[in-house]
Amino acid sequence: MNYTPLWLSLKIAGIATIIVLIMGIFLARILSRNQFPGKRIIESFLLLPLVLPPTVVGFGLLFLFGKNGPIGSLLLKWFDFQVVFTWVGAVIAAIVVSFPLMYQSAAASFGQYDKNIENAAYTMGSSKWKVFWTVSLPLAWPGLLAGLILTFARALGEFGATLMIAGYIPNQTETIPLAIYFAVESGNTNEAIFWVIGISMIGFAALIWLNWWSGRNILRFTNNQ
Repeated sequence: MNYTPLWLSLKIAGIATIIVLIMGIFLARILSRNQFPGKRIIESFLLLPLVLPPTVVGFGLLFLFGKNGPIGSLLLKWFDFQVVFTWVGAVIAAIVVSFPLMYQSAAASFGQYDKNIENAAYTMGSSKWKVFWTVSLPLAWPGLLAGLILTFARALGEFGATLMIAGYIPNQTETIPLAIYFAVESGNTNEAIFWVIGISMIGFAALIWLNWWSGRNILRFTNNQ
C-alpha cells in the first residue's frame, strides 16, 4: 500500500490551516472592529467559496493561476514557477475553500465578549498589540480553536477545487479524496475503502477531541462562577 496520499494530505491540510488561521484572525479582527461602506460586500466575497460548488472555485483558481492567468503568468515570468498541477496548487485550493469557516469562527469569537474589557486595558496604557495578545486572543481562543479544527477537516477533505487546479498526479498531487475517487474509477474497491476509513477516522478523531475540549472548558467556566 502506498501511503503517499496520507502524508501529502496532512501536509497540504496542515500548511493551509496555518495560513488560514493567520489570515482569518487578521481579517476578522479588522472587520469586526471597523464599520465602513462596502464592509458587507467584502464579507460576502470572503464567504463566497462557502456557497459555490468546489469545481467553480477550482475553475476560478485555474483562471487566476494558469500559465496565461493574471497571477500565474507573473509567477512564471518573475520566478519561473508554475502553481497549476503542483501540490502548491492543492494548498491554494484548500486555503480558499476552508477560509470561510475560519473567518466565521474568528468573527464570532471576537464579537462574543464585552469590548469594555479591551477599553479598560487601553486606559491602563497597554498598546493595541499587547491588548490583542494578552486580552483579545485569550478571550477568543475557544472559538478560534473550533474554527481551526473545522478548517483542517475541510482542507483535508477538499476534492473538486483541488482536482481542477492541481490535477491528479500520483505521488505529487494525489490527496486522499483524489485517491478514493480514482481507486473507484479503476475498480480498486479495497483501496478506496481503506482510504475512506482512514480519512473518516482522522475527521472523527478531530471532532471527538473538539467536543471533549469544548465540554471541558464549559465545565471549567461553570465551576469558576
